[in-house]
Parts: sequence; structure tokens; C-alpha cells
Amino acid sequence: MSEADIIAAIRTVLAEHMAHPHMQAFAPDARLNEDLYLDSVLVLQIFLNLELEFGVSVPEEIINRQDISTVADLAALLARGATPAAPSVTAGEGVHGELDYDIKVHCFVSCVCDGLKRRGLDHRPYYFGIWDTEFAVSDRHRILYHAPGITQDFFHRWYERLYGVTVEDWYDHAKSKDENVATLLDRIENRPAAGSVMVMLDMFHLPERENKFNQNPFPHFLMLEKHEDPSLFRVLDPDYRWEGEIDRDTVLNAVRQPTAAGGYAFDSSAARPPEDADVGDYFEACFKPHANPLADRLREIVRAHLTGKSGLTLADLPLAVRELPIITIRKYAYEHGFAYFWRALKLPAAEFDPWCDEIETLIQLLKSLHYDCMKLGQTADPALAAAVLKRIDEADAQEFKLKHKLAEIFDLWRAARFPADIHRQALKVAQ
Repeated sequence: MSEADIIAAIRTVLAEHMAHPHMQAFAPDARLNEDLYLDSVLVLQIFLNLELEFGVSVPEEIINRQDISTVADLAALLARGATPAAPSVTAGEGVHGELDYDIKVHCFVSCVCDGLKRRGLDHRPYYFGIWDTEFAVSDRHRILYHAPGITQDFFHRWYERLYGVTVEDWYDHAKSKDENVATLLDRIENRPAAGSVMVMLDMFHLPERENKFNQNPFPHFLMLEKHEDPSLFRVLDPDYRWEGEIDRDTVLNAVRQPTAAGGYAFDSSAARPPEDADVGDYFEACFKPHANPLADRLREIVRAHLTGKSGLTLADLPLAVRELPIITIRKYAYEHGFAYFWRALKLPAAEFDPWCDEIETLIQLLKSLHYDCMKLGQTADPALAAAVLKRIDEADAQEFKLKHKLAEIFDLWRAARFPADIHRQALKVAQ
């Protein structure tokens, strides 16, 4: 098919197969996210319909591309088939130099780390807790990046221990929304010069802001400050690398939504570098060398849909993995883990880059798995199940590969930092 034919097919898919509500903005130069409100999941849905309904070949390399901006970009890629993506600059080029790159994968962590970076402190150890951070699975076997039972208590406690900064949980779940909004306004009004006021709100109700996952609801932490214009707030969202001004009433409406509840306050002006002993304890508290919770739960989810558990059908599977992309990007936190120990041990920079590639391989396996699950759900063909389960096994093996290497360099770091402890441990084993 020509590019023009594929653009026409995309229009048909969106209008007829997906009943997309933003067709008035459709055009070849329409931006997928900003103009058509298409997130990564909806783009996968387009790929799937083009493959199944129009016979368009969709190579795996295209599914995993991140440089597709407009409808025309999408059509051009599909028309000419897979082509290599533009080479990206990896973190390894600066692993022993200035920390000129960052990873944004968790809104609470991004907020509290913002103050550390402003003080020139190394925030990377704090990311050890992210690659396997908690998620939920509903009683309908749907994976959820956020749920009422998920708290920030673990990150809260370890931030205080690592960096010596008290994080105050000001949001009172026993009080009404209006009472908590009153507390928020008081916190903002009396915020210390170096203080930060964090609140959870529903980003779906901030149309001024990018919602790249097109989530509804979209619980999200960001920080608020007073503006010289009382009808506005100054908004700082480190997780999206965005700051600006938004109408005060719009922000408060997003805070009042029943889908979001939480808030913290902290002053990072007295933050200190973490002690090696605390870094080691934190890594061991986070690290799960013999389990990959995401792969384990994904197997359970797929099998529940295959066997009809709780009345589920394969058609329910795409919704069950709808939030997988948000959990997938957390795996980029491995890069900070590798980089922290690599720098400390002064290991060769050239040997760091291939491990960044291994992390990217894990991310791409999970993205392809998402597409495979959607295809299994839309076709309801049980014959595709074996390929889905095989993909989970591949992602599982890839993550264990990363964990085995990370455990190896952590042990080297610990031996270098605490040789007496290693000697005592060796004696104990020998005895």
C-alpha cells in the first residue's frame, strides 16, 4: 500500500473500528498525541487493525519505535517497512562524567529527587526501588499501576534515611476533599523558600497538560507554588520535565477528584549525601534476585483469560493489560542502578553501554508482549496463546539476566566498601 492508502486506512480504522472521538483533528500532519489524543496503547490498536483488517505488515521494529510523531510519519514507516531508528545517545557516554541525563519513571520519586538534583546530590541510588515497585492486579485480573492499597510509605521512609530529609504526609484520608484542599492551600501559602508541597491529582482533568498515556483516571503527583496572579498556580511536574502556570480552579478540581488522594511536604535544603551503609541496605531491601513480579503476574493474567476464570474471555485481555506501558517504563530504573555502581567501581565505560542495550531489550520485549496480548484478545484465537506465553518467558529471562549482572557488581561494590564484612562472612561460611 502507498502512504496515501495507509493514511486513508488509518482514518477508516479510527473512525469505524475504534469510534475515535477526535476525528475532527485528523490530517496527515496531525500529531498523534497532542492533536488526536492517541496514546501508545491506541497506536498499538491502530497497528493491530491495519494488520488484521487491511493486511498491512507491521514489523516488530515499528511497534517499538518511539520517534513517530504524526499520522504521516506512521504511514511512511508502514509503507517502506522497518528501518533502523536514529541512533540515540546512551548514558554510557557520560557514565564517569557529569550526570547530564535522567530517567523519569515514577512521579513521587521524581518530585522528591528534584530537590536533590538542585543541590547537586546523586539521586540515582533512590531509583533502586523502582524497577520492581509495587503494582496491583484487580479481582478481574487487570494490571493496575495505582490502586487504593498502594502507598508511598516505602519510598517515604527510605528517602528520610538516605538523604536525611523529613517527608511529611499532610493529606488526611479521614477528612473530606474540601478539608484536604484547605490544608493544601495553607501549605502553599506558607511554603518555606526551599520547601516543596506535593499533591496527587487526576491529570485527566488538566487538559492543558500532556497525558501521553491517555489514562482516565490518571493519578499523578506534582508540586504547586503560589503565583503572583491569585487565579493561577505555578505548577512543577518533574516527572514530565514541565513547569508553568495553570488556572487555580482547574488544578483544585483535579485535586478534588475521587480518583486521586495524597500529599506530602518536604524541605530538601538540608539534604545530605547517603552513607554507603544505607545505600547497601536499601539495595538489599529493594532487590528481588529470584523473582520478577511483573512476569509472574502477567502469566497469571493471561492464563486466567485463557481458562475463563471468573467469567473472563480473551476479549477482556486487552483491557487487562491496558496499563502495562506505565509499569514497563519503570524498568528504565535499572540504568541508574548500573550507573551508580559502575561509577563507584570505575568500571570501563565501554562495557556499560551494552548493558544499557540489554535494558532496552527488556523494554522492547514488554512492548511487543503488549501487542501480542492485544492481538490474542482481538482475534480470540487460542492458537496465539503459546507465542504470548513464550514472550513472557523471554522478558522474564531478560530481566533475570539484568539482575544477575547487577547483583554481581553490587557484590563487587560491597566488597570494596566493606572489606571487613566480606572477610567475616567468608570466615563464617568456612566454619
